[in-house]
Amino acid sequence: MRIALAQILSGTDPAANLELVARHTRQAAEAGASLVLFPEATMCRFGVPLAPVAEPLDGRWADGLRAIAEQSGVTAVAGMFRPADGDADHRVTNTLLAVGRGVDTHYDKIHLYDAFGFSESKTVAPGREPVVITVDGDAGPVTVGLTLCYDIRFPELYIALADLGAELITAHASWGSGPGKLDQWNLLARARAIDTSSIVAAVGQAYPGDEIAAAGPTGVGGSLVASALGEVLASAGADPQLLIHDVDLEAARKARTTVAVMSNRSDFTHPGKAQSLR
Repeated sequence: MRIALAQILSGTDPAANLELVARHTRQAAEAGASLVLFPEATMCRFGVPLAPVAEPLDGRWADGLRAIAEQSGVTAVAGMFRPADGDADHRVTNTLLAVGRGVDTHYDKIHLYDAFGFSESKTVAPGREPVVITVDGDAGPVTVGLTLCYDIRFPELYIALADLGAELITAHASWGSGPGKLDQWNLLARARAIDTSSIVAAVGQAYPGDEIAAAGPTGVGGSLVASALGEVLASAGADPQLLIHDVDLEAARKARTTVAVMSNRSDFTHPGKAQSLR
């Protein structure tokens, strides 16, 4: 299955960002990709108030993404913000919208980025449910798990997605810059692939320059595809780039059988937690 990782540079205008999505989706479709991945915060970059740009899942921006995916004949996944349902603090959700070729669902970011001096939870409400989608591959349907940015530091979510049948897990990020951060992003994507014997496709925002980067987690580039054995199969630099890669699902399935970490997992006691192992 051919996939595309669109490492773009989102601005603060959702309409302009949607045009960026349309252009990259057309290019990806022309290159033969069936799944096109965009970063976290594709709708609007971080560093500005999010509530004014948030829209519901049936709003103009989401419908625009649906139309783009339909016209190009692909499944597209992109980061957006929507008003959090019933949230007393009037926060938004950090959401992935997946649409096209029979797919229309969303994932709300579970692990919020309250780290490295940033407090995402002040303006963003957390999600609770892991989400997988089914994408038409060359040799049949492929189960794909969805994650957002800081989620990549939590292997238990990736294991839960693999338990739900995911063979390919996507990570969509607007990664924060700083010493060692790009190396961590690369290492974490490879580690999550090894943890689950799954392919990990990790797409991030391009690096926006020092001035915008100082405003918050706005991207470092470094999008990559990691094999189920943790090998880097394709990668991007810091600048905007459309990365095209043919995913070898048979190799991933072989790795899952050979390494057997998913089938050999065992329950164990957790100190300080009351529980019963059966």
